[in-house]
Amino acid sequence: MRRTVFNEDHEAFRETIRAFIAAEVVPVYDEWMQAGQAPRDFYKKLGELGVFGIEVPEEYGGAGETSFKFNAVITEECARAGVSFGGSGVHTALCLPYFLKYATEEQKRRWLPPFVSGDMMTAIAMTEPGTGSDLAGMKTTAKLSEDGTHYVLNGAKTFITGGVLADRVIVCARTAPPTRRPATTPDGLRSAQEAPREDRRGGITLLVVDTTSEGYAVGRKLDKLGLKTSDTAELSFTDVKVTVEDRLGEEGKAFSYLGQNLPQERLGIAVSAYAQAAAAVRFATEYVQEREVFGKSVASFQNTKFVLADCKAEVDAMQAVVDRALDAHDAGELTPADAASAKLFTTERAAVVIDKCLQLHGGYGYMQEYPISRLYADTRVTRIYGGTSEVMRSIIAKSMGL
Repeated sequence: MRRTVFNEDHEAFRETIRAFIAAEVVPVYDEWMQAGQAPRDFYKKLGELGVFGIEVPEEYGGAGETSFKFNAVITEECARAGVSFGGSGVHTALCLPYFLKYATEEQKRRWLPPFVSGDMMTAIAMTEPGTGSDLAGMKTTAKLSEDGTHYVLNGAKTFITGGVLADRVIVCARTAPPTRRPATTPDGLRSAQEAPREDRRGGITLLVVDTTSEGYAVGRKLDKLGLKTSDTAELSFTDVKVTVEDRLGEEGKAFSYLGQNLPQERLGIAVSAYAQAAAAVRFATEYVQEREVFGKSVASFQNTKFVLADCKAEVDAMQAVVDRALDAHDAGELTPADAASAKLFTTERAAVVIDKCLQLHGGYGYMQEYPISRLYADTRVTRIYGGTSEVMRSIIAKSMGL
């Protein structure tokens, strides 16, 4: 079926990205895999190409586009080639929305031009050891100084993608303890039988931390199952001074900010899962046509045909879900439940498709020299980050009134 979600501008951009990947990424990707990260100067190349400025207003050096579909094109083309752009996806898809929506005019003029050029790479630090999806349970603190000029940041974060090479990190920290609010009956009256409830969502603030600050430290670069070219690290903060001019948004409002960006984050993951599954079918189709067993191509066996037919049907369904979600997002109509549904469906089905496509490669599918093995490892985390599949199910069920 003809795909209508992308227009001529998107497709022209696709050709540019495809050519860039072929020239700048594919020839050196094995080196990146061995190093465990893309080189820092690669991000400057992405900046020169205009990748980081697509959604940044023109007055700050960007293109001023509002469509998320350009990001989807990048995701699809990376998956098609069996590569990634390292930790740059966090820079644009996760960090940029916070700068655009919550930064002051002064902050935008200070941060966005180097953001666009790649001179200032960013990451976001939410997850802490032992908290997982429970963001409200974070222990990292930021205490305002007596003269009100700076915060003193203490704590630790983990699983921070882009954390090794980042120049600025958006850190979620508790600037006030959880508040106590009285329990109420359905009619709004205080219940004598119930104890006051704790509101853990308040008192969390976003700070844009300079990674050269004294007391800021990058711990282990984490050795992951997949996504080998994105630098993922543990971070620690010991009495790190962060000026109030580097606070992003209002104090104590971060939890609501994080929730507002989650639909786009989950849409991005859904696009990635779909793109990886589509790439897996492509790789498997090419492989079975070339590989011979018992004097016949693997593609000639009925089982192979049926397996790939099933996978193609699954990918078609994923594409329909993703395309509908992309249109809804650009129209400002993608709800948290919609995004959760798209993420849940695509990530769960992508795992099945990619596993079947790896099986068709036989033993070679287990070798990292084949992109199918990288897809198998890379796609596993899509059911974890951005909210686990279990969390997605809870969101969907709640939207159903359950």
